[in-house]
Amino acid sequence: MKTHRIALIPGDGIGRDITAAAWPILEKAAGMAGSRLEGMEFPWSCAFYKETGTMMPADGIETLRDFDAILLGAVGWPAEVPDSVSLHGLLLPIRKSFVQYANIRPHRLLPGVEGPLKAGSFDILCIRENTEGEYSGAGGRIHQGTADEVAVETSVFTRKGVERILRFAFEQARTRRGRLASVTKSNAQKYSMVFWDEVTHQLATEYPDVEVMNYHIDAMAARMVMAPETLDVVVASNLFGDILTDLGAAIQGGLGFAASANINPDRSAPSMFEPVHGSAPDIAHLGIANPIATIWSGAMMLDHLDEKTAAAAIMAAIERTTAAGIGTVAGKDRTDAIANAVLSAL
Repeated sequence: MKTHRIALIPGDGIGRDITAAAWPILEKAAGMAGSRLEGMEFPWSCAFYKETGTMMPADGIETLRDFDAILLGAVGWPAEVPDSVSLHGLLLPIRKSFVQYANIRPHRLLPGVEGPLKAGSFDILCIRENTEGEYSGAGGRIHQGTADEVAVETSVFTRKGVERILRFAFEQARTRRGRLASVTKSNAQKYSMVFWDEVTHQLATEYPDVEVMNYHIDAMAARMVMAPETLDVVVASNLFGDILTDLGAAIQGGLGFAASANINPDRSAPSMFEPVHGSAPDIAHLGIANPIATIWSGAMMLDHLDEKTAAAAIMAAIERTTAAGIGTVAGKDRTDAIANAVLSAL
């Protein structure tokens, strides 16, 4: 029996509830497919920061390196720890240290879920560059608190970084419907975004079977609302991808369905899987958080680990659950009720 070692980081707020709800489902699906998940939980979170002054120990990255994958619940407690501290102290170091440069977020309506649009069915796969671009962290502030204060935030786009995320997106398009939409703002950002467009055009010659369209970020935001069914794979920089994927979550019925994967494509380090809804302090410990995004993220994790039968079984169980009207409306069903329904559907 093949065993996969999984690092569990439940994090803060509802992160703990949804991770606890999802884990037995992932274990059962793996077991049904003839494999085994071995989970080890780590308490790294904003609560950990308050106790220790760090979001994770100094050897945290090296500790995680020995695992096959990471399942993250949610991190953040802005009332006590600034988001800039929690993000730069845990998530970004993991993504960058393990070269998880491809952030994947699927957007489609599950059976029984009513989105806010009048559009019919759609199936969009957003690919977000995950390690450089607008979130590179290059910059600084001087003369703070004075009338002469200056803040500079520098985006960093490398040929290696842009080419590899675009190539990854082209490959994803090949496995789907053969259409790729590349998103920039090259009419306003004449260096970084024109560079991105140029690399897109260069790579397109290697993928004649993929239809490539170029959009400005504002036009793409409008298209995701007005005609989402026309989109297949969408690729964008770190910031633009971040914004578009929250829009994608909205049109698929809400953040309770927003799954994601932070992928190291060459598998030289573990990849990380997480829902993107955050820790939701307002409903933490009420037992009403929707665990479907976490369960879906877990299915993506199993797929990445080549447990494709288990991943498909989980997605089928999720769809049977939502088709029955369970977990389709925010706050209607309790976390454990939704998880038990998915577990039963397996």
